[in-house]
Amino acid sequence: MMTIESSFIPFPSEIVMIPAGYLAYKGEMNILLVLLSGFAGSMIGAWINYFLAMSLGRKFLYTYGKYFFMKAETINKMETFFNRHGAVSTFTGRLIPGIRQLISIPAGLSKMSLPLFSLYTFLGAGLWTIVLVLLGYFLGENEALIKEYMQELVYLSLIVVMFILSVYTYFYKRKKD
Repeated sequence: MMTIESSFIPFPSEIVMIPAGYLAYKGEMNILLVLLSGFAGSMIGAWINYFLAMSLGRKFLYTYGKYFFMKAETINKMETFFNRHGAVSTFTGRLIPGIRQLISIPAGLSKMSLPLFSLYTFLGAGLWTIVLVLLGYFLGENEALIKEYMQELVYLSLIVVMFILSVYTYFYKRKKD
């Protein structure tokens, strides 16, 4: 089994999905079940954060946010922004390392529609899961290539997110005019 160098710090999904893709390549796991498990894990984790933020988040932030430099005004602005742009924020947030695990929190705080949240979470997390599984499937136990491609993949995902947000902003502004 592969080991990852200490200079590459993987996020939880990378820790599991890349080796699972490799095991699917070797025939030790079924690739369809690997993908379905990745989708299910992403959705369950997202829903847990969403419901926790929806039920506990606002009260917690209004009470303790000042200790984290979050004023009530900032929380209200975040909610207004997310009410307008929650769908695209949820989708693109799932493609950014470090953000993908946290994007459910503002969605829950703003009480984003659960079906809409679920759809965009599934699309973004599903895309990322497929990429990770295929990375493990095609690169196997070659750690150097995985490390190289993970960094390139992160950069590529940031470029894709910037492109999506640029297109979204263009059409959003045209719609307002």
